[in-house]
Amino acid sequence: MDATLRARVVLAVVSWWMTGCMATGTVVEGRLQPQHFKFVTIVEQTGPGAGGWRAACVRVPLRRDTGEVYPCQLGIGLPMQTSRMGPIPLPLAQRISADCANLAAQTVFRAATPTTPLGLACEEFRGTYTLALSEAIVGSRVSKTCRRETTPVEPRFQKP
Repeated sequence: MDATLRARVVLAVVSWWMTGCMATGTVVEGRLQPQHFKFVTIVEQTGPGAGGWRAACVRVPLRRDTGEVYPCQLGIGLPMQTSRMGPIPLPLAQRISADCANLAAQTVFRAATPTTPLGLACEEFRGTYTLALSEAIVGSRVSKTCRRETTPVEPRFQKP
């Protein structure tokens, strides 16, 4: 499946992602919230037009009902202004980042099985998140490393 089609499929399941459920043996404990994305300015926006850059770091704990935990690190970077969206205020950047991450998590983890390695699930999550976020904000990036200027956020989810 090419990247464009995959991104469309990912974005088409938006109504499903709010269920908070996935395959037996794997647990979704909560949803990422906008406040989990503590963006810092890396490159200031100077003048009109596309530009500027902000980054955040989130370490999502992937858990199994067996107690196994894998910290899935997301280094998020996105422009402060694009030619398509214009200026992207911080609250909007946080909301889009959270929504795309939750959509990606539900898309990937609903297919997880009790034998799916959590590291592999993290890689799939990161890849699907990259597709969703880059479709929402052109030029955005998600990597497994975080910029040193960012402070990692480790969400603490309530058990369902």
